Amino acid sequence: MIQLSKKVEYGLIALRHMAIHQQGQIFTAKELANIYDVPYELLAKVLQKLARTGTISSIQGVRGGYMLIKKPSELSISRIIRIIEGEKPMIAECYVDGPDSCSIFDNCSIRRPLGKVQRNLNVLFDKMTIQEIV
Repeated sequence: MIQLSKKVEYGLIALRHMAIHQQGQIFTAKELANIYDVPYELLAKVLQKLARTGTISSIQGVRGGYMLIKKPSELSISRIIRIIEGEKPMIAECYVDGPDSCSIFDNCSIRRPLGKVQRNLNVLFDKMTIQEIV
């Protein structure tokens, strides 16, 4: 089964939460972690990554936190995955790591079919936006 990492899941949960509330509303990492019962430290790191890339804004100070600054319809799921995880594929890691990462790379009978599945997933996540999970 193909599975998103916890970091990606928590990032999508936080973005969805921000998207369903009034635009411009500020949320703290602690508040979101408490609402969804997720690890605060991990969620805070994910939110910092999203803020560094301009997906959300980080507001400093006593009333600070994070705020969605883009429309949910402008944020593709694939972009969020890449921000949080980098270019790592969900399946067939040998495509990124290369032949040295796998002892049967050259003789692998499933590498190409898995590559096709990965490309199809990429297309799906490129088209899907945060708006669709709201």
